Amino acid sequence: MAKMNELADLVRELEEQLVICIRCGTCQAVCPLFEQTRKEADVARGKLALLSGLMENIFTDADGVNQRLNKCLLCGSCAANCPSGVNVVEIFIKARAILTEYKGLSLVKRFIFKRMLANPKTFDILTKWAGQFQNLFIKDDANAQGTSCARLVSPLLSNRHFLPMAKTPFHKTLTAPGRKDPGPASGKGLRALLFTGCLIDKVFPNIAHAGVRVLTHHGVALTIPRGQGCCGIPALAAGDRDTFTRLVDHHLDLFRQEEFDVLVTACATCTSTIKKLWPALYKNPSSGVTEQLKQLAGKTMDINQFLVDRVKPDFPGDLSAPGETSREIVTYHDPCHLKKSLGVAAQPRKIIRASGKTLVEMEGADKCCGMGGSFNVYYYDISASIGNLKQKNIADTGCSIVSTGCPACMMQISDMLAKQNQNIRVCHPMELYARFLDENRFIKKA
Repeated sequence: MAKMNELADLVRELEEQLVICIRCGTCQAVCPLFEQTRKEADVARGKLALLSGLMENIFTDADGVNQRLNKCLLCGSCAANCPSGVNVVEIFIKARAILTEYKGLSLVKRFIFKRMLANPKTFDILTKWAGQFQNLFIKDDANAQGTSCARLVSPLLSNRHFLPMAKTPFHKTLTAPGRKDPGPASGKGLRALLFTGCLIDKVFPNIAHAGVRVLTHHGVALTIPRGQGCCGIPALAAGDRDTFTRLVDHHLDLFRQEEFDVLVTACATCTSTIKKLWPALYKNPSSGVTEQLKQLAGKTMDINQFLVDRVKPDFPGDLSAPGETSREIVTYHDPCHLKKSLGVAAQPRKIIRASGKTLVEMEGADKCCGMGGSFNVYYYDISASIGNLKQKNIADTGCSIVSTGCPACMMQISDMLAKQNQNIRVCHPMELYARFLDENRFIKKA
């Protein structure tokens, strides 16, 4: 009975948000999934119409509703362009939570979310062992993206070019209780706490190392707590609000031990999740936690935005005259969670120019790359079709590097470029800027 009452409360929350949708169809024009399938059921308007009778549909066709809801990239293109301001992403996540509460998680998902992801120490141990044995299962293929293919036939990996886990995850380079780099006065006394996230820690530690070098070079006092885990978006996207809430609690406990002005992340998805979804979808918050989550959301910034808007350094690399094309060409992909959710677009481009590069814009720079987290697992063919459009736009710029502020986008773009044998590297803006500082031997002023 308690469970059904909770479901009823969640449905009532949804009903209040659903009435805002006027079924105008604007979402149809911007949905990357609809562009591929041309099916009304795949666009936000069709899913919202389905949700209007959610409670009845749960009992009559729970699996069908669940399948329709999961066939979504959660890119936020519809929400960013909705004239009525419907928060489609939040609605879909709440609806998935309702279905998960009713249906329960599969055995595989229960193990992944509740046994692994919800326990950062366990997750670190398991990924460590997986990393040590991964060479037995992947080919050693040399390409510009650093991707690999599976040695064995696998339904999940056989058609993919994927990035292997790093030999040493970022958290293994920290000293207890976490690396603390007090910066000089040039950083305006700013104290930043770095949130790494799963993909940066375990697949892209170079991004974190680059961010540390850049921020400390510009005088930011940086703290990186040990014991960090996932931001919770994979569990939340699967409807597992319990695991999501456990992960939020875990990090709130870590952050309470530190003094900081800004929580900085180099992952677009983590930034958006902490700012938007932690306060909105944390389960059964007390008044104290609610206020803490709001304060934390207000302190959270993308690392590019933080450097450009708060630190405001003089960028030594941004010296070229307008129109100069003699330097290496870089193009930039706007992550959905960065531009559409948070409005951060100019700052990463500023970092690229500050890295001594010529920025050439691609067509559709802010169009979704097709990753979508678990969408890429369940609907890889559609994901790859969307991603292939992105790789064509990247290649058409004549660039040697494509940069983006989202590790998941980096994985998707690397896969697409590798399949086409494109000699184009994929980098985070922080990696470009840190490399520029290193190559030009810029030294922190005392």
